Amino acid sequence: MAQETVVKRSPSQEKFHRVQFAIGLLVLVLFLGCIFIRVMSPTNTFKNRWLPRYRAKTNNTTYLGSKGSNLLMYTFSILLIATLGCVYLHVTKKANDSNMEISNSKKHEVALWKRSVLIKGPLGIVSGTELAFLLMFIALLVWTFATSLSNRFAKISPESAAKDGEKIWEEKLDGAGLMFGVVGNICLVFMFFPVARGSSVLPLLGLTSESCIKYHIWLGHIAMLLFTAHGLSFIIHWAIIHHLSAMLEWKKNDISIVAGEISLLAGLLLWIATIPRIRRTYFELFYYAHHLYILFVVFFIFHVGISFALIMLPGFYLFMVDRYLRFLQSRRQVRLVSARVLPCEAVELNFSKGHELTYNPTSVMFINVPNISKLQWHPFTVTSNNNLEADKLSVVIKSEGPWTNKLYQLLSTPSTIDHVSVSVEGPYGPASTNYLRHDTLVMVSGGSGITPFISIIRELIHLNTIFKCKTPKVFLICAFKNSSSLSMLELILPINGTPSDISNLELHIEAYITRDKEPKADGPIHPQIRWFKPNPSDEPVHAILGPNSWLWLGAIISSSFVVFLILIGIITRYYIFPIDHNSNKIFSYPLDAFLNMLVICVSIASVSSAAFLWNKKYYAKEGKKIKNMEGSTPTVSPNSMVYNVDRELESLPYQSLIQATNVHYGARPDLKKILFEHKGSSVGVLASGPKTMRHEVAAICSSSGLAENLHFESISFSW
Repeated sequence: MAQETVVKRSPSQEKFHRVQFAIGLLVLVLFLGCIFIRVMSPTNTFKNRWLPRYRAKTNNTTYLGSKGSNLLMYTFSILLIATLGCVYLHVTKKANDSNMEISNSKKHEVALWKRSVLIKGPLGIVSGTELAFLLMFIALLVWTFATSLSNRFAKISPESAAKDGEKIWEEKLDGAGLMFGVVGNICLVFMFFPVARGSSVLPLLGLTSESCIKYHIWLGHIAMLLFTAHGLSFIIHWAIIHHLSAMLEWKKNDISIVAGEISLLAGLLLWIATIPRIRRTYFELFYYAHHLYILFVVFFIFHVGISFALIMLPGFYLFMVDRYLRFLQSRRQVRLVSARVLPCEAVELNFSKGHELTYNPTSVMFINVPNISKLQWHPFTVTSNNNLEADKLSVVIKSEGPWTNKLYQLLSTPSTIDHVSVSVEGPYGPASTNYLRHDTLVMVSGGSGITPFISIIRELIHLNTIFKCKTPKVFLICAFKNSSSLSMLELILPINGTPSDISNLELHIEAYITRDKEPKADGPIHPQIRWFKPNPSDEPVHAILGPNSWLWLGAIISSSFVVFLILIGIITRYYIFPIDHNSNKIFSYPLDAFLNMLVICVSIASVSSAAFLWNKKYYAKEGKKIKNMEGSTPTVSPNSMVYNVDRELESLPYQSLIQATNVHYGARPDLKKILFEHKGSSVGVLASGPKTMRHEVAAICSSSGLAENLHFESISFSW
């Protein structure tokens, strides 16, 4: 059993801890309140007793009208959680910056819940915690559907059916179809949280957007099944009662059937494009089809009306904030300083970075190269270390597809090109990491899956070199197809002269070359470096919202929502309310929905743009500092390849790397034997690479009674 390390906090750390505890407690109360409302919402107690009293107090306002109750109950509470989450993460970041002590308290109790319980199957690798929450979510869907349907069926009688000119079973079919749609909306409530890359909700739970993509996929499949059943039920019902003309109705003061059909059609086309074979073979079709979500959401709101849509709005609202901020960041061209071209058809791109930008190991950055495609964005692992390389950010790109092949050809072919235009989004990654909690780290990679481990090793080098922290033993097990891929190991060492002594780091590398039986001497075996000229319009990679990005994000979420309430309140009071209450007319539902969507977009765009422009002042000052440091750039012809790397190869870090590496030709790693050899009390096992390899490692680590000391974590870049 691991010993607990008691850490004495300083007064400032105690203050941070108290603030974190208070915010965390408030968030927990709000979250439990939201769950309680969701559980009780289908019951008669909620609908017939609580809800009428609540609406009587909240819907009387002439500024928000009938949607005021849903705004307060569903939208406000979640946005408040997101705003508090921003403050919590800001405080956590400050606390981490002032405290390098490590505590192992209760870490391994939590690790038990993170152990994989499902490995092979349609859900992929699923931990005990994930499975528990998935089962609870399905239980919520079943409970909502069964309770709502039971209550609705109880109201159906021969008299009520005859009044509508239908039979009892036809009325029940109509009710079942409606309930499919209501339950599908619960999936929409959660669907957009995993794809809001810079949102505060996921880091608040210790999650990343990349690791939650599978939740987005699960929710998407369930939602589309329910919405398809919803649409088919009504079509069958209308066909039975000879009322198919209802499919062409777009009522101004009721449910719009045509809008629902357009939304469902857009969703079905998007859903079809996610079929694994289509996604693998025609990725661009999958990528562009996913933009149909805009039609899906817009016409969904037209279909159900803005009041009901407010139930699912919070997740989509946070996604819109995140998406617009990413759009602002992507409009800037960043400075590409150099590229390390590897003989294994991979390149390391080195960008200039603002000092205010911080990120953690295993972060991901999206890259666009207009010379190749103005529309395509691709995610790649950040291999540099935020602390070890303060003014540089690096990503590694392996040539494995049409886009990456074109990039490799562009950078590896001798040419007169001395500048490459690049735009980026990100980086995105975990809010915090703690690899020091393990006695040993075993990293298992296949092919380009080694890239996230490069960032982890550089982080450990930094902790060992600068802070003299006791770092865990590191065993890197990497498998490559060809011996040329061994050059990927050289990326462990930064390209510049940053202190990167790995001699004190207990690093052991076992490299397996599966296809080559012996070393090949033909061709270059070391990276080649290509430098690029700076462009006056290029900028370093900046944090879109500056060094206090979490506080700025919280301000944007809260301020934009306040602006929305003010604007929609004015429109409701002086335009919608007079028509609804002072005339014989009823204000058009579609127009009401359109005005609300327009005001939401205007509010988010205006507040986000103001925050972005405010932070540009900071970027301008930082840019001047970068320009003053331009003289440090190597005086090498920018359009030439640098082949002379003898000085780098003779360095002590490089020699230490060679001594730590053992190469096996014509062999594959026996993962079970390797993992079971590690007998420490806490062995962190990280796997990155092909799915079959990750599944094999997960199965070994979850072996009952055989690998209790192995704590598995999969790094799969699902984007």
